[in-house]
Amino acid sequence: MAAGRAPLRYVWASLGVLAAGVAWYAAHVTIGAGAQSLAYTFLPLGGVVAAAAVAQLLRTVPLDPVARRFWRGLFVAFLLLFAGYTWLAAEFLATARPESAYMPMGAAALVAAGFGVAIWAVALVPIGAGPVGRWRVVLDRTIACLGCATVLWHFGLAPMISAPQRWSSQATVLVGLAFMLAIGGITKVSYVRGGPVDRLAIRLIAATGLTAAAVALCAVHLGYAGGTPSQAVIMPIAPVLAALAVWVQWRRAVGPGGRSRRRVTIFLPYIAVATVDVPLIAVALGPLTWPLRLVIAAAVAVTTLVGIRQYVAFRDNTRLLAQQRIQEARLQHEATHDGLTGLPNRALFRERAAAALARRPITVLLIDLDDFKTVNDSLGHDIGDRLLGSVADAVRDAVGKDGLPVRLGGDEFGVLLVSPLVDAHAVAERILDALSRPLGEHRLLVQASLGIAGAEPGAPLDTLLRNADVAMYAAKQRGKAGYVRYAPGMEEPVLAHMQLGGELRRALDQGEFRVFYQPVIRLEDGQVIGLEALVRWQHPTRGLVLPSEFVPAAERTGLIVPIGRFVLRETCRQVAAWLAEYGTAALEKGGVNVSARQLHDPDFVADVRSALADSGLPSDRLVLELTESAVLRGRQVSRTLHELDAMGIKLALDDFGTGESSLSLLRSFPVAIVKLDKSFVDGIEIDDGDPAAREAVAHAVIQLALALRLDAVAEGIENPAQARRLRDLGYTLGQGYHLARPMSAQETERMLARRRRVPAVV
Repeated sequence: MAAGRAPLRYVWASLGVLAAGVAWYAAHVTIGAGAQSLAYTFLPLGGVVAAAAVAQLLRTVPLDPVARRFWRGLFVAFLLLFAGYTWLAAEFLATARPESAYMPMGAAALVAAGFGVAIWAVALVPIGAGPVGRWRVVLDRTIACLGCATVLWHFGLAPMISAPQRWSSQATVLVGLAFMLAIGGITKVSYVRGGPVDRLAIRLIAATGLTAAAVALCAVHLGYAGGTPSQAVIMPIAPVLAALAVWVQWRRAVGPGGRSRRRVTIFLPYIAVATVDVPLIAVALGPLTWPLRLVIAAAVAVTTLVGIRQYVAFRDNTRLLAQQRIQEARLQHEATHDGLTGLPNRALFRERAAAALARRPITVLLIDLDDFKTVNDSLGHDIGDRLLGSVADAVRDAVGKDGLPVRLGGDEFGVLLVSPLVDAHAVAERILDALSRPLGEHRLLVQASLGIAGAEPGAPLDTLLRNADVAMYAAKQRGKAGYVRYAPGMEEPVLAHMQLGGELRRALDQGEFRVFYQPVIRLEDGQVIGLEALVRWQHPTRGLVLPSEFVPAAERTGLIVPIGRFVLRETCRQVAAWLAEYGTAALEKGGVNVSARQLHDPDFVADVRSALADSGLPSDRLVLELTESAVLRGRQVSRTLHELDAMGIKLALDDFGTGESSLSLLRSFPVAIVKLDKSFVDGIEIDDGDPAAREAVAHAVIQLALALRLDAVAEGIENPAQARRLRDLGYTLGQGYHLARPMSAQETERMLARRRRVPAVV
C-alpha cells in the first residue's frame, strides 16, 4: 500500500494549489484581495507538482519501455510548460498593468513546445491493431477527430479569433495546441486495447487539453477579463488531472492488469457524427434564409438516420457475434467433455495431464467397471447409460476438489491428481466406497478395479497411462473390486497377455488354428452319434496349444468371435462332407461350442446361416453348445437363441449342473440337449459318501431330461465303470477319453470309416 500512497500525495498537493487559486479568485472578486498578477502563479505551482509526480513515477516504478517513453515525454512536456508559464508569471508580476501585457514570444515558444512534446508522446502510444484493423482504426479516428475538432472550432477557437477584443496570436496558438492535444488524446485512447500505458491515464492527460475550451469560452464572453479566472481557476485543473494520471499508472504498475472495456471504441464514430450536427443546428438557428435552414436540417436528419442505421447494424452484428461465441463455447465444451456423463473426456484429460506433468509430479487413477457388459446385455443399453451417469456422479462426489474426474470411454473412468498433498490411496478408497452402494434409479450394484500410477516431471505421459492401466489389470487379476498401485515389473504379465493377443491375431491370419473332434457315443452299443468340435492352436514353435491356454485371451481381446466363426464354418463343411461320405448311420450331427461373446455379436445368426448354406449341412444336423452363463445374458441372447431354434438348429446346455441351472431356465430357452458336467461324473463309480452325492445329481439330471423330453449326455467318462454306472442311471449318451479322445480331422475320418465296418462296444 506504501507504493500506492506515494503518488497520491501529489494529487492532494495539486488539489491544494487548485483550491488556493479558487480561494484567491473568490477573494479577489469579492473584496479585491491581491494583485491581478497573482493569478498567473497558480499554474506554474501546479506544473511543478505534476512534473514531480512524473519524476517520482519514472524513478521508483519499473515500467515497460513503451510506457517509460510516454511518461518521459510528458515529463519533458511538463518542464517546458512550467518554464513557459513561469516566464509568463514573472512578466506579469513585473508589469504594473497586466491587462495590457502580452505573453512573451519566448514563453509562448516554450509552452508550444511543451504541448508539442505531449502530443508526440500520446501519438506514439501503440493502438494494438493488426495491418488490416489499423486502416479501419485510422478511418474511425479521422471521423472522431473531425467531429471533435468541429465542435471545438465552432464554440471555442473561432469565436476567440473573431472576438471584438482580439487575443494575442500567442494565446490563440496555444489554445489551438491544447485543443489538438485534447482531440488527439481522446480519439487515440479510445482505440488503445490495453498495454503498458493505462487507458484511463491517457484519458486524463487528454482531458488536460479540454481546459483550453473553458479558457476559450472565458475569452469569448469576458474578453481580457477572462484571463484572471482562466489562470487562477481553470488552468490549474490541468496539473490535478496530470497528477491523477500518474496515480492511475502507478496503481496499474504495482497492482493487477488494466481495464479492457471497449464500448467507447465502438460508439466513438457515431458520437462524432452526432457531435458535428450540434454546430449545424446552432448555425441553422442563426440569421439564415429558410432554404439554407432546410438544407442544414436535411443534412442533420441524414447523418442522424445514417447513425441510427449503423447502430442497428452494429447491434445485430453484436448479437450474432454473441451467439457465435456461445456456439463456439458449446462446441468447445462438447469437444472436451463426455456427452453422456458431463465429465471431461480423454482429450481434455491428456491435455491437462501433459500440462501438469511438465511442471510437477502427478498421479493418475484409472477406473474400470467390473463385468459392466452384463448390465447392458441383461437390462439394456438405456439402463446401462443411466448407470454410467450415476457412476460418474459417484466418482465426481468421491473425488471432490482433490482431482479431475474424467470419462475415458465405455465403462472406463480416470482421475488426475496434481497436488502432492492428496493421498491417491484415500481417493481410491472413497471411490470404491461410493461404488459399493446401490446406484441410480434401479438401485444397481457395481464394482470397479482401480489402477494407480505416478510420475515425476518430464516423464512421458503415455508411459504413465500405461503403468496405470497395468495396475488396473493387476487389480482385476487379484479378484476385482479393489485397487493396485503400479510397481516396476508389474507389466510383464500384462505384456505377455498383449503379446498373446497379437500372436492370436497372427495365428488367425495365417491359418494356424485347427479343429479337432471328440465323438459323442451311444453307451449301449458304442455307436458314434455326433461330434463335438474343439479348437486347437498349431503354434509354429510351441506345437499344439490347448484351448485353456489361449481362449481366455481370445475372450478378452474379442478374437473369440472370428475364431469361433472359423470353427463354425470348418465344422459345418467337414460334417457335411462326412455325412455325404458315410451317411447318417455313421454320424448324425456335429456340435460347435459358442461363447457368450459370439451370442452378442449382431452378425452371429447371419454367420450360422452362411455357414450352413455354403457347406450344404442341414440345420437339424448342427448342434450349438452353450454354457449356462452365456444363456443367462438378457434379451439379446434370448432373441438369438429363439432365432436359431426356429431354424431347426439343436441347442445344447453344456456343463449342466455347475451354474444357475433350474427348471425355469430349461423351460425359458429352447434347449434340446443337456450335458452333465464332468465334475458329477468323476468318482461316480466309487461307493462312498461324496460319490453318492454326485450320483444323486446325475440321477436328478437324467430324470429332469426324461421329463422334459431332452437328450442327456454325460461328459468326462474316463473308465468302463463310470460308463456302466451312468448307463444304469439311465444315460444313453456319453463323451470322454474312455470312449474317444479328441482327434484331428484325418483321424476322425479313419475312425468313422472303421466304425462303419466294425461297430464299437462300450
